[in-house]
This record gives sequence, C-alpha cells and structure tokens, in this order.
Amino acid sequence: MSDFDIIKEILNGNKDQYRFLIERYQDQIFRACMGYVHCEEDANDLTQETFIKVYQKLSNFKFNAAFSTWIYRIAINLSLNFLRKKKGNLFDRIESALDSLTSKPQIQISDYSNPEDILITNEHTEMISKVIESLSDKQKTAFVLSKYEELSQKEIATIMEITEGAVESLLQRAKANLQKKISHLLKKN
Repeated sequence: MSDFDIIKEILNGNKDQYRFLIERYQDQIFRACMGYVHCEEDANDLTQETFIKVYQKLSNFKFNAAFSTWIYRIAINLSLNFLRKKKGNLFDRIESALDSLTSKPQIQISDYSNPEDILITNEHTEMISKVIESLSDKQKTAFVLSKYEELSQKEIATIMEITEGAVESLLQRAKANLQKKISHLLKKN
C-alpha cells in the first residue's frame, strides 16, 4: 500500500493505518534526528515528537509532494529547534556530548590490532561529530540527508525547499568546511 493510500485511509477514519507509516519511517526519522543531536535519547524523543506532529497535522498534507519529503521536513525542523533551545545551556551541551559518546556503536576488539587503534577511532569519531555540529544549519541539513540518509540531491532539494544547484553548493561548502576543520584539528594534535 502506498503512503498516499495509507494517508487517505487515515483521513477517512481508519486510524489504525497510522502504524504502517510509523513502521515505514521510524528508523529513517530516527537516523535523521540522530544526525543532528548525536544522542539516542534525544533522537528517540524527536522521532516520537515527529510522529505526533505528523498525526496532528496529517489533514494539512498536500498530496502534490511525497510524504517522505513532508515528514523529513518536520523531523529536521524539530531537530533544529531542539538544538537552538539547547545551545544556550552549557550544562545540557556537555551532557549531550557525554550521551553521544556512550551511544556510539560498540567497537569490536577483533576489528583492530591493538587498543591504540580503538582509542584513535573513538577520538576521530568524536572529532568528526563536533566538526559536523559546527556547520551552518543548512550545510548540516544537506550533509546529514546526503551522507547519513543517502538521499539524492533532488530529494534533499525538495525537503529543504531549495534548488538542486543550491544543494550541490551546500554539500560542496560543507565538505570544504569539514576538510579544513578536520585538517586544522589534526595539525593541532
């Protein structure tokens, strides 16, 4: 059943169909939120908020665009608003960084030849997360949707409501900024 068919069913009173949208998009929305907040607990909360908002606003959905575009836009806006609220509170930022470190996938010892390799990998992962956080909201959005969600430039353009050329430009600037900042950090260390 297509997204449009499910939405029509829901709007016609069959509320049980909503679970199919959740099942279809839950993992993708979680990954998109995680790309912004880097904390599983916050990403789970934002994912839940996204689905609540979608449910509340479903009657406003226009059938002239893909549902995936609409739900991503909601998740991104909620994630950006969440980060804006958190920016002012240093304690929350420190706590979020600590949560982020503990929520990273566990490294398999057998994948590395020695403990130093594990430490270096953890340090690089942490450094990359911090550098991604330093990107502008638009660059971060384009980068997260491209690299974490593996969306095409056309899909990203639709979600961000900009041209494909603007997406390409944002991605190029994001990559250049990431390379410059990572290079600078590696030289410092």
